[in-house]
Amino acid sequence: MALNQTPPSATPIDPPPTDPAPIDLAPHHQQLIDEGYTIVENAIEPELVDALLADVHRLEAKLNSRPADNRFEGNRTTRTYNLLAYGEIWQKVPPHPVVLELVEGVLGPQCLVSSLASISLAPGETAQVIHADDQVQPIAKPHVATVCNSMWALTDFTEANGATRLVPGSHKWDNPDYFDEDFARIETVPAEMPKGSVMVWHGSTWHGGGANVTDDEIRVGVAMNYCAGFIRQQENIQLGTPPEIVATFSPELRQLCGFGMYRGLTGNIEKQSPAALLYGDPPETQLWDAEPIARDV
Repeated sequence: MALNQTPPSATPIDPPPTDPAPIDLAPHHQQLIDEGYTIVENAIEPELVDALLADVHRLEAKLNSRPADNRFEGNRTTRTYNLLAYGEIWQKVPPHPVVLELVEGVLGPQCLVSSLASISLAPGETAQVIHADDQVQPIAKPHVATVCNSMWALTDFTEANGATRLVPGSHKWDNPDYFDEDFARIETVPAEMPKGSVMVWHGSTWHGGGANVTDDEIRVGVAMNYCAGFIRQQENIQLGTPPEIVATFSPELRQLCGFGMYRGLTGNIEKQSPAALLYGDPPETQLWDAEPIARDV
């Protein structure tokens, strides 16, 4: 046998798996600036997508979830809210590095989890009313970003099964007249994307869920929504998540959920971070204490 010949009984060794190439997010940051939204394909690890989809089905069965039957949420769409309270798997969603980098590019550092919900849009659902996610805030537009949201595609999103519809560039508009006939006829584009993709959009971008005209496709997504640290969160996560579950969060996730201080001031308890007081996280320096008075010795 030649010295470099593999013995018949030897098993070839597979090369170690390589990490996927990092995603270049620079074009996506620019698209958010220019058009108010962006889609990142293959943003979420396949095993995480499958685990989240399985847990959506588990929770819908356990909670006996049903459509809300109102004009905004629809009568063929099942939503499960407050997901951080329902399973450890959901703790992986808010701090996902690809999504969080894009969101912080819009909102800046120290943004917060505003809400986390699953959305299962079934056949027969009609198109959602076009809206902006910062619409309830009494602030003249355009304004500094207060909201930035994301939609995780746990199944393929197609125009036929109700992919979100958007109005590119609308985040730069002035306050519209919602009752104007021209606004009612506004043209939208479908945000089609394969399973495992994430769409991120500026809170002022006009959008809405599409109509599901398929016979048997349920479009399942996760709405992972964020707000600036100085804006009140949509879901009251501090009271809605049991303390024993918050104790299992990472310090980063507790910060994202509003258990820290924004810029060393907002959200404090007697000048201290709630996360430090309640969960032993690293202390934060309160804003006013950042510049102590020098005293003569």
